[in-house]
Amino acid sequence: MQRPVLRDHVAAGILDAAAPVLAERGDAVSMASIAEAAGVGRATLYRYFPNREALVAGMVERALDDLGARIADARVDSVPVPEGIARLVRAFLAEGRKYAAVVQLKPVREQKARMSPGGGEERVSGPLRALVARGVADGTLRSDVPEDVQFEMFTALVERALGLVLAGRLGAEEAGAVVGSAFLEGFRGARE
Repeated sequence: MQRPVLRDHVAAGILDAAAPVLAERGDAVSMASIAEAAGVGRATLYRYFPNREALVAGMVERALDDLGARIADARVDSVPVPEGIARLVRAFLAEGRKYAAVVQLKPVREQKARMSPGGGEERVSGPLRALVARGVADGTLRSDVPEDVQFEMFTALVERALGLVLAGRLGAEEAGAVVGSAFLEGFRGARE
């Protein structure tokens, strides 16, 4: 039996290799191609991820873990709302680039639809929702637009920015500046 650390290392290597292959080739990529990109045999790939759904679930969980850690490190609760927005944008662009195109895969969209509140996604969405609520409460953000709408608009801007970064149309820094200013200008509260 493999040691847990080695097992985790092999699984992480497979996930790291699978993300760009799936992003480039989409749903049509074979598990054999993923194994080849990861430098492992198909038997090894199937030992760690017995099917495509398990692989996609692993990728989603890893992306949420990585992004959640980056968001926690950003400490958005300890800075003014505009700085918190800028920090969140940087976190999303830094971690999201790796998985942005993969999120467009049908199995990932289906997996996201099944996620339970309070799970991995809460580590990502919770700090943003709290920051929006704080911004509305202190007048930095508009109070006439529901907080959930502001949340959805922010995430839509970030997703589009990630697409532009992946397409080479914007650099990550430029995309981050555009998202931050567009969101803050569009939802500027009465206090600002």
